[in-house]
Amino acid sequence: MLNRTLGLTAAALLFMSALAAGADQTRMGTGNTGALAIAKESPLVNSAMGFLKQAAERIGDPKLKRDTLDAFTNPDTCIAHRANLAGKDKAAIVKALTEAGLLNPADGRGFPGGLEAGIFPPIRDDGTACPHLPQRFDSAPGSVFEGHHSYPGGLAMHEAFNDISALSLAADYRMAYGHLGAGGLPTIDVSSDAAFIRYGDDLAMNQDLIIAAPIWHDWGKVMVFQWNADGTEFQELNFGGNGANDNYGARGDSRTPGHHILGLAESMKRGLGPELVITQASAHAAPTLGNEYKVVNWICAAAIIARIDPVANGYLSKDALHRLRLPALGATGTYDLQAAPGSPTAFLPEFTINNLSDGNYYLAVPAAFDLGVILEKLAPEFGIDPNDRARFNNKFRNPVLSYLSAERLMFVYSRQGLGGVRAQIGQLRSRNLI
Repeated sequence: MLNRTLGLTAAALLFMSALAAGADQTRMGTGNTGALAIAKESPLVNSAMGFLKQAAERIGDPKLKRDTLDAFTNPDTCIAHRANLAGKDKAAIVKALTEAGLLNPADGRGFPGGLEAGIFPPIRDDGTACPHLPQRFDSAPGSVFEGHHSYPGGLAMHEAFNDISALSLAADYRMAYGHLGAGGLPTIDVSSDAAFIRYGDDLAMNQDLIIAAPIWHDWGKVMVFQWNADGTEFQELNFGGNGANDNYGARGDSRTPGHHILGLAESMKRGLGPELVITQASAHAAPTLGNEYKVVNWICAAAIIARIDPVANGYLSKDALHRLRLPALGATGTYDLQAAPGSPTAFLPEFTINNLSDGNYYLAVPAAFDLGVILEKLAPEFGIDPNDRARFNNKFRNPVLSYLSAERLMFVYSRQGLGGVRAQIGQLRSRNLI
């Protein structure tokens, strides 16, 4: 990666230091409206939203389809897990999370607004029967400021890429393991490119989970990553464990970014099925190779926030030692509440597909990191002073990335150098987009 320190001016370093200290996050982001103004003009963001809508329309289960489309296409969707939540309820939830070992109070020290602000980001109509999102789905970024997809509309781009990846991975498994040769035994289907989109296999993968889980996984970022007036974002609280003995009392760390758990709380409160919820929960770690405890803890934390019983609702079960585990699978690949807990068949391959599909940050994070340096270098050529951080973010960085993406510009830079990136940004200037 480029040398980040050399790329920052003294003023920029001072700005980042102030940003680290954080501002009050008990009020909705004052830059949310400005971010939407950028995102709604981006063909890239609009096409990402279009893809996600088309994908969600193909969900077969009526309730899952309806709730999924409502969650990310309806600006006035009701946030189910925040309905009728009073201040005393929030305090009780924080207390319950702490007592269950799913929240470390030390992680909230210095967090803007405290622990409650991290678990309950400010929203519209908070405390009512139908609280609303603080910004539209298509204006939200994909991660923390200067992280992957951290620009207006970045969430839609991130989720579209993840959904594309999930569909591609599912096709790969079908091609490699689901094709039967002339003799009736498995062979890799190398007959044509159509193998990537065919469904004539005997693996019986649940396409609804493949499509819906990536969309639901990052949905909570609409609340978590709100925009400040200077074009930066809210910070995010990590929880879902205490970081010390999270593995059933043994050494383990199941803390994870808060958006992951808030999204689970929402899908659970809406009554979506265990197959979807556990697939969704597997985005940050599939429950394999010793990681089941992480998924279990995340579901437990989400259940506390949603104020539901995860066992009674079929999301978890108890083993012979009364430990919470994933429920056992029935013969049809659905969860059977009557089956013996702790079964080795408590795992769906769709869990791993969703987990793998969330891996585009391996390229997206360094791309975002390096593009920050490149854009600071090029900004003066377009009349922007990189020391004026609010103007740099709102008038240059954020719109450039919203229209072009850090990933595309990183490919351009690796092949064409600074001149190639300059030319791409020049096209935006010629169209009066920046």
